[in-house]
Amino acid sequence: MNVEQVYKDANALLEGHFLLASGNHSARYLQSAKVLEYPKKAAELTDALAKMIRNYGIEVDTVCAPALGGVLAGYELARSLDVRSIFVEKKEGGMELRRGFEIKKGEKIIICEDIITTGGSALKAAQAIEALGGEVVAFASLANRGFCKRVGGDNDVKPACKLPNDIPLFSLDDFTFEMYRPEECPLCKGGSTAIKPGSKS
Repeated sequence: MNVEQVYKDANALLEGHFLLASGNHSARYLQSAKVLEYPKKAAELTDALAKMIRNYGIEVDTVCAPALGGVLAGYELARSLDVRSIFVEKKEGGMELRRGFEIKKGEKIIICEDIITTGGSALKAAQAIEALGGEVVAFASLANRGFCKRVGGDNDVKPACKLPNDIPLFSLDDFTFEMYRPEECPLCKGGSTAIKPGSKS
């Protein structure tokens, strides 16, 4: 599967001048919501991701996603794996399980995002699950921004990656974009203004 082409076809691989959640700037941006608004395409992506996970021999009871960005990807991956789907939500300094969701001690859980950048949100989700007695057996995402090393990927782990080295990361492809600190951004020097296209304003 050509994942980059899937994103391009859905107008989800944006080009311009973007302000990232990290505060850095980039000329390219992935907007997974544009891919996931088509259920059949979402199913194709998560079916492929589920196949990778099964082939690796991962046993899983539940998929957990950090809200809001990971919820659709997590739900679809749970469907593809035929397991339960839950999500955690932000609280000050971390994340927590709400809405009556419960975790059994030793329950095997995959943390799923739409995109893994440094893995900060996924790590907070994992910490919330582990605090309740769950066992995080893998991380998963549709796309990996190249800071963390995925199973089968060619890149090296970057210092900014926050995911633990002893838990595998499954992702369909790596998207390594050039990023700039604002004071060094050539796009800014060229006179354009960065916009923030994500879910946060």
